[in-house]
Amino acid sequence: MHRGRLSAVLVLMALTGFLTTLDNTVINVALPTVQEELGLDVADLEWVAASYVLSFGTLLLAGGRVADLAGRRAVMAVGVVVFTGSSCAAALADSGTALMAARAVQGAGAALVVPASLAVVARDLPPRRRATAIGLWTASLALALALGPVIGGFVTEHWGWTWIFLLNVPFGVVALLLVPAVPAAGRRGTGRWSASLLDVPGVVLSAVALFLLTYALVKGGEHTFSTPPVPLFLWLSALTGIAFLLVEARAFLPLVDLRMLRDRILVGGVAAQVLWGVGVNSVFFFTALYLQQVLGFSPVEAGAVFLPLAGALLVCTPFAERAARILGAHRSIAAGLALVAGGLLLVAGTGADASYADLQPGLLLIGVGSALTTPLTVRSIADVPATRTGMASGLVSAAREISGVFGVVLVGIVLTRTERDALADGVAPHTAFLDGYDTGLRLAAGCVLLGAVVSVVALRRPGRHRRGAA
Repeated sequence: MHRGRLSAVLVLMALTGFLTTLDNTVINVALPTVQEELGLDVADLEWVAASYVLSFGTLLLAGGRVADLAGRRAVMAVGVVVFTGSSCAAALADSGTALMAARAVQGAGAALVVPASLAVVARDLPPRRRATAIGLWTASLALALALGPVIGGFVTEHWGWTWIFLLNVPFGVVALLLVPAVPAAGRRGTGRWSASLLDVPGVVLSAVALFLLTYALVKGGEHTFSTPPVPLFLWLSALTGIAFLLVEARAFLPLVDLRMLRDRILVGGVAAQVLWGVGVNSVFFFTALYLQQVLGFSPVEAGAVFLPLAGALLVCTPFAERAARILGAHRSIAAGLALVAGGLLLVAGTGADASYADLQPGLLLIGVGSALTTPLTVRSIADVPATRTGMASGLVSAAREISGVFGVVLVGIVLTRTERDALADGVAPHTAFLDGYDTGLRLAAGCVLLGAVVSVVALRRPGRHRRGAA
């Protein structure tokens, strides 16, 4: 590949990785402003955050399959157009429903872009350049995850929350101009042939099951789990999930090959990824509310609180692979998860009079710990056969995205219930919110700590006992 073309592809990979990950966290600091301007409640805010991640995570595997069938360049171009256009729609939204719908379409566009990008790295770049591309990709994701609150806070305070989405447009145009640098190689299929190769029933059933479960959890936390239609939706989600498993067991080319579930390391990696995501996504979402509603921070001040976390993540990520080689991946990832859990507990205990400095020890631990978990995807798929590597990578990536939904929803349930009980006892609103916030983050810390245990047990390769074996 020509040097100029290679540089364009690397810039495209970093740019699309940054943009699609940024939308996970960039909205969080703006949520109080969105809530006030659109007249939303906490459950609505959870859907504003969850709609993007749920759509993104649910369609990731399908996006990868479509990229194989229609060609990586074409799918990336369509994905960028969908993501950019829906960003405009989100900026123009005048209701919570319109904003949620636009965010869901954004997620669908991201689900086309990300697998196509990873496929370009795996299939189109020279082998000697792949490590560079993967490192650049990982750095862009880490940067977007950590800087989302900072960018969101600055833009919201100075320009308004709609510009959070409008800023995607010029970058989307730049990405679209770079797409022709991607080689045009790739199978193309039309009509019945391509439809038969894409597991459409699997895509639909998995999306429906996750939506029903998320809806039931949100409504159950808002009211009670015995309030109609929550029990019905829980049952329908379970039945749809069973139907998905049955379809996948019989599919010629399934979305998820169920035989992979026999792989202890892969299953353990997916579980650890979900448990990490529950903790990290919940702290980004609810700490943004805590900083503004309890501590009285402005959006810019709230975003600035996360800057040291961003720095810790960026500085420590390059050392994560070295730590994995020295300690063994199962130990280094577990150590990272334990640090994240400790950070969550420290943040939960800062109280109603916390200062900027009081928050930093916990947030720095979360940043350092999260950096140590970055080899998790590679470790999870290390023993998967080459013919299933793409599917396994998609499964771990989807778990990472969907865990964000469950983190926000589960911690939201605890927060809302605790806050409601405190208000019923006559506690002041800010104190009631703080009680729920602290309890929710402690739950998140417990989930992440469980992930550390899972990592130690499940990610260790059998028969390797010497120090440094991964």
